[in-house]
Amino acid sequence: MVEIEIGRGKRGRQAYAFDDVAIVPSRRTRDPEEVSTHWQIDAYRFEIPLVAAPMDSVMSPATAIALGQTGGLGVLDLEGLWTRYEDPEPLLEEIAGLEEGKALNRLQEIYAAPVREDLIADRLREIRDAGVTVAGALSPPRVKRYHQAVLDAGVDIMVIRGTTVSAEHVSGRAEPLNLKQFIYELDVPVIVGGCATYQAALHLMRTGAAGVLVGFGGGSSHTTRSVLGLTVPMATAVADVAAARRDYLDESGGRYVHVIADGSIGRSGDIAKAIACGADAVMVGSPLARAAEAPGRGWHWGSEAHHADLPRGERVQVGTIGPLAEILGGPSYRADGSMNLIGALRRAMATTGYTEVKEFQRVEVTVLR
Repeated sequence: MVEIEIGRGKRGRQAYAFDDVAIVPSRRTRDPEEVSTHWQIDAYRFEIPLVAAPMDSVMSPATAIALGQTGGLGVLDLEGLWTRYEDPEPLLEEIAGLEEGKALNRLQEIYAAPVREDLIADRLREIRDAGVTVAGALSPPRVKRYHQAVLDAGVDIMVIRGTTVSAEHVSGRAEPLNLKQFIYELDVPVIVGGCATYQAALHLMRTGAAGVLVGFGGGSSHTTRSVLGLTVPMATAVADVAAARRDYLDESGGRYVHVIADGSIGRSGDIAKAIACGADAVMVGSPLARAAEAPGRGWHWGSEAHHADLPRGERVQVGTIGPLAEILGGPSYRADGSMNLIGALRRAMATTGYTEVKEFQRVEVTVLR
């Protein structure tokens, strides 16, 4: 671990983003057709290690179904427009057409409508009826209030996702969520995050979570670094949390907690680097927001962008480049890593001689700076 002196009274650890590292080819190569990208968490197997971020610009019930049928996992934001309005399509159209500089206020107004438990049930039932794995996300402050409605609707995997989620939240105003007790009492696997350090990840793993999200969420649409000053470069964050997974495996006598990189995954190369640094899967937003089927219609935003008191995000234009199937599995008509995400991962694994995602975590990497 390298620490750099910032000044006489402060030292900081040197950390690396995905752009700062590269995967090293090995002496053995394979045919891409012989590579498997499957991933399994708890009893649920997926053909691709890709989880869609629970963001209204990315996931609707229809796109969650489409992603599930392609082999990934779609996660619906259970505090988003689909659980606040009977028909959110006109509002999604309006958001896409808002003038620059006026989007934030209008987003806050739109998202001021209350979350409805009947709509939670309806949306999750729609996904379940399609025969794919059902996953929904709640933020930590609303888990207690809505989790029973989510469970009653038949969710398979619950996601608790926030900018930073702690197993030791302290509050003098209200009783904080006891993650360990809460997860223990649930009958479904829970993915929780974000976190970005070894110690925070280890504490989350001890709560009984099946998976831990690494990062601050939001990715290209969040401004957490500017507003709060918080960020950790993702290559270092993923490697640190992967080390926590290894140590917790020993501590718990063999319990494996999945590490899911959530943030800074903008191109196909970032997916490969995330797994090379130790991730089991990735959670992506902006790459899928570029799909023709995406609810955002070429725009991308997260829950941080409509926070009532302190917005830490914005609506950004990402454009539309093609159908979801081609963004995931090709063919690609672009050379920038925005299409055929899984084909690129498969080729990166083949070029380095690995046939399984879990094995690919052992690939050699180099630092570019």
